[in-house]
Amino acid sequence: MKFRIALLAATVLAAPLLSPHSARAQPVNGLYVSGGFGYNKEEKLKAKNFIDGSTEVPGFAKTSVRGGYTGQASVGYGFNNGFRVELEGDYYNNRYNNAAIFINGQPSLGSKAYGYEQKYGGFINGLYDLDIGLPYLFPYVGGGVGYQYIGYNPIASNYGYADKVKGALAFQGIAGLSFPIAPVVGLSATVEYRFMEVTGTRKLNGQNFVDGNATSFKLGHEYNNSVLLGLRYAFDVAPPPPPPAPYPVAAAPAPAPAKTYLVFFDWDKYSLTPRALDIIAQAASDSKTQSTTTIAVNGYTDTSGSAAYNQGLSVRRAKAVQAQLVTDGVPASEITAQGFGDTNLLVPTGPGVREPQNRRVQIVLQ
Repeated sequence: MKFRIALLAATVLAAPLLSPHSARAQPVNGLYVSGGFGYNKEEKLKAKNFIDGSTEVPGFAKTSVRGGYTGQASVGYGFNNGFRVELEGDYYNNRYNNAAIFINGQPSLGSKAYGYEQKYGGFINGLYDLDIGLPYLFPYVGGGVGYQYIGYNPIASNYGYADKVKGALAFQGIAGLSFPIAPVVGLSATVEYRFMEVTGTRKLNGQNFVDGNATSFKLGHEYNNSVLLGLRYAFDVAPPPPPPAPYPVAAAPAPAPAKTYLVFFDWDKYSLTPRALDIIAQAASDSKTQSTTTIAVNGYTDTSGSAAYNQGLSVRRAKAVQAQLVTDGVPASEITAQGFGDTNLLVPTGPGVREPQNRRVQIVLQ
């Protein structure tokens, strides 16, 4: 009964953790081993059905048990979804203290109890790890069924003794916390509480020191409360992913390449030919669809004529193109016009050469 109460209490305590978020359990995938060592407190042992010689002695006795120690080792398998199963071996050791004897329900006498009790056996456990959103803490709950051998070595008092090894079915409930140890992938420290119940009754035979008669009595269920510290190592835990690389800062998009248009002129002229008007109109149209911020209008001449005359002619050519761009709908504030005379020749020539491709205005959309 106490086992069922303890298991129910563990379930109630864990219920708030069983949320959709908690379903993401600590990934124990595949084989693991664990072990722990700690303190065990066994509740009082109750003895009844006393036989002294051939006489039945009415009443019962309660023997208090000192705190002792316990250890366990397990090998298990995790299913990578929170659930795992394991095979456990365990050991308990506790010493006896005082025994209180009751006859017909009334306290009769007390006795100093001697000796100690050892329990050892195994369990098959089922457990579930919980993820509560903390990378360094994972609760778990579970339970197990198994078999325990109990050695009374001997159970003795001023009035008699019994020395026997008995076995019985046992159950346990488990509630624990695991703390992953980051430097060692797969290794976790654990702290857990266990409630273990040995079921049934066990008949022990002995001898009464006072009258020398053979004696016997029965011990009932045994209840153990343990706290253990331990380690668990999972063999197939993947190492944590490396930290994400710093988010790259997007490079500013490269500016669109400047688009250039060439308008050619007759010798010693700055008037616009029909072909020139078409090219200027196209440049004006493109400037409205290409996010243009400025339009550079640069005038040039060939090498015929003096440098001073050519400089003035290149400016007049640039101004003529600028005026036509404004006529075609380009805001004047977006246009810069300037002349460069007979410099920056498109076709290199000597002085005094009438080269048609050098008589030009260059429109640059930026």
